[in-house]
Amino acid sequence: MNEVLLIKNGEIALKGLNRGSFEDVLMKNIRWRLKKLGKFEITKAQSTICVRPVGEADLEEAVEQVGKVFGIAAFSRALVTEKDLDAIKRDAAVYLKDALQKAKTFKVNAKRSDKTFPFKSPELQQELGGALLEAYPHLKVDVHHPEVTVTVEIRDTAAYLHGAQLPGAGGLPVGTSGEAMLLVSGGIDSPVAGYLMARRGMKLSAMHFVSPPYTSDRALAKVETLLEKVSGYAGDITFYCVPFTKIQEALRDHCPEELFTILMRRLMMKIAIRVAEREGVPALITGESLGQVASQTVLALAATNAAADRPVFRPLIGMDKSDIVQIARRIDTFETSILPYEDCCTVFTPKRPKTRPTLNQVEKAEASFDFEPLLEEAVAGIERKTIKMEQAAG
Repeated sequence: MNEVLLIKNGEIALKGLNRGSFEDVLMKNIRWRLKKLGKFEITKAQSTICVRPVGEADLEEAVEQVGKVFGIAAFSRALVTEKDLDAIKRDAAVYLKDALQKAKTFKVNAKRSDKTFPFKSPELQQELGGALLEAYPHLKVDVHHPEVTVTVEIRDTAAYLHGAQLPGAGGLPVGTSGEAMLLVSGGIDSPVAGYLMARRGMKLSAMHFVSPPYTSDRALAKVETLLEKVSGYAGDITFYCVPFTKIQEALRDHCPEELFTILMRRLMMKIAIRVAEREGVPALITGESLGQVASQTVLALAATNAAADRPVFRPLIGMDKSDIVQIARRIDTFETSILPYEDCCTVFTPKRPKTRPTLNQVEKAEASFDFEPLLEEAVAGIERKTIKMEQAAG
C-alpha cells in the first residue's frame, strides 16, 4: 500500500514573501524528527508538504512524531492512487473500509488542483459518493455534520485519498523565532512556559539551580525528566545545572527574610544572563504568572526585571492555574511536576514575604553583601549537558 502523510501549514501561510524560509525550516524539523525511523522523502508542492516513506520506514511512528512538530496545523495519512475515476472509487472503498463500516453518515470532499483532470470537483464528489453508497448501503450522506469525511485530492502526479485530518501542534517551526533560555524549576509552570515559547518558534536552552544538601538528586532527575518531555516538542535542549547552595546560604545569613525570594530570583537572573551572554542567547523565559505567589506581584516582578538586561518572556503571565494544569496534562508533564521532590525555590522560604517591595529596598538589601565572588563561583561550577529529543519519543 502506497501511503504518505500530507501536511498542511498553519500560520506559515500568512508569512508572505518570507513563507518559503519558514517552510524550509519546517521541512528540516520534520526530517530531523523522523531520521531515526527510516528513510523518508519530504517534498513541498501546492501548499502541502508530503512525507513519503521509503523502504521499511516506520509510518506508524512517523504519525506520532509529526503530530508534535510545531508549525503544522493539520495532517492526514493518505493513500496514493492513479488519477483515474475507477481507481479512485475502488481504492477509496477499500482504504477507508474501517471508518466507513463504523459510521452512519459521510460526505465526500474533492479538491482538484490539476485542472486537466476530466471531472470537476462537484462531479467527482457525486461519482465517488455514489460508489461508496453502493459499497456501504447502510451509509447516508450528511454534508453538514458527517461522521466521516472522505477527501480526494487530484494533484499533478497522483490522486490522494484520506479520511479525517489529524490535528497538528500548531504554532511556528522551532528555530524561526530565535532562541531563549528557560529558567526551569521542578514545578508545573516552567515546563509549560517552555512548551508555549517553543510553539512560537523559539529554540530552547534551559537552566536549573540546585542546592545540595537542601535539594536531592531525585529533584534534579525530576527536572531532567520534565525537559525530556518538553524536548519531545521543542527538540534537543542544552541544559545548564547551577550550584546555588552558597548563594542561598548567604542570602539567609545576610539579607532580610521577607525579601529572600525576590533577591534569590534576581541572583538567578544575573547568573542566567551571564551564561546567555556567553552563549549568544538573547532572551530568557520564566514560568511566572501574575499574582500566583508573593514574588509574582507587579512590584516584585519589576524588581526582578531590573536585574535583567534582555527580554524576559512570561507566557503564563495572564493564565489561571487551571489553564496551566490543563496544558501540563496535555504535554504529559503534570504527573512528573507534582512528584514531592523539593527544588531550591522552596528552600528557606520566608514566612511573610514582602509583596510590595520597592526597587530601592531590594537593591539596598542586595548591596548589603558582596555576592559577586559567589556568582562567579556558581557560573564556573555549572554542569552542561544536552537533553536529547529521542529520549522523549512516544
